[in-house]
Amino acid sequence: MPIKIIEPQRLYRQISEQLRKLILAGEFPAGSRLPAERELAVQLGVSRPSLREALIALEVQGYIEVHMGSGIYVCDPPARPRKKYDLSHEEGPLEVVRARALLEGEVAAMAARVGTRAHFNAIAEAIDIMEVEAQSGIVPLEADQLFHVRIAEATGNSVLIGVVKQLFEFRMGPLFDHLHRHFESADIWLQAVAEHRDILKALRSRNPDLAREAMQQHMGVAFKRLTSSLIARKPRAAAARDRKPGKKPLTTKDGQ
Repeated sequence: MPIKIIEPQRLYRQISEQLRKLILAGEFPAGSRLPAERELAVQLGVSRPSLREALIALEVQGYIEVHMGSGIYVCDPPARPRKKYDLSHEEGPLEVVRARALLEGEVAAMAARVGTRAHFNAIAEAIDIMEVEAQSGIVPLEADQLFHVRIAEATGNSVLIGVVKQLFEFRMGPLFDHLHRHFESADIWLQAVAEHRDILKALRSRNPDLAREAMQQHMGVAFKRLTSSLIARKPRAAAARDRKPGKKPLTTKDGQ
């Protein structure tokens, strides 16, 4: 048997693998509700953002389902796996957002220094496309990417352009896709449009510090949104209606 290179495993994958084994072992039976995120994070000794990435990975693989306002339930065996996903090289969404905040903040600062009026007009065009699509109920993912790539193009640095494109490509993976489904809405996208206009205003002012700050604030809002709880609280009556018949939730310290 040939020797294989041992690669460090991403934390969210270690967490999801442990939870998957517990599910398969019957520790969390089909139809049961997982403990609240806070309690699970304490039991596993990990941060809630890392746990959230792990839960999304399990959802992608069909082991759990998130019922907004009710809880996170273990799927019946026939529901898993929904599709064979190879997550071995999938970057954690929150790590990607952190990396983008760091890199794209500096890209925006450089674009403010060396970008031309034509570059800024092209960035404005991307924002306009994004706004029209968001108002029409279309997920403006390509327009969002165009906005960030055009800022990189304003630097005139081909390496930075390539890195920004590559970072954005991570968002096309199944983990990002499922995570954003829980938090994206037309209102959220229109909020992003407003944040993009703030970035453009900073770029046009040719103030590198202001442009960096505007970009980092934008990415900070995205990070905060993705690290909010997967389960938005509802009144108890509404939560009860969302539960499937015969699905008895697990008892947890905070009653979730």
